[in-house]
Amino acid sequence: MLFFAAILLAIFVVPEPWGLVLVAVAAVAEVGETFFWLRYSQRRRIQMGAETLIGARAEVLTACSPTGQVRLAGEIWRAHCQEGAAPGDGVRVVGREGLTLLVEPE
Repeated sequence: MLFFAAILLAIFVVPEPWGLVLVAVAAVAEVGETFFWLRYSQRRRIQMGAETLIGARAEVLTACSPTGQVRLAGEIWRAHCQEGAAPGDGVRVVGREGLTLLVEPE
């Protein structure tokens, strides 16, 4: 966007020798900004898979005594809570076995 604005200014507003300087500076700024954002966006590895749910907080939907359902990140999961938890309670995910989350009360 900056580059196109510099071109328009160079054509219609800025006197002849300074228009080229303005376009060159804008081009260098655009390239620098592109490299900055590429580097910034790749600084962390993407987290994916069910292992990323460990440590997350969930809300109990059906009583976990010891197996029930919890809502986590907008999804409903089967959960196993050894201590038991009532609907509406908050639980923390401590592990998983297949598609069943192992949870404990907060």
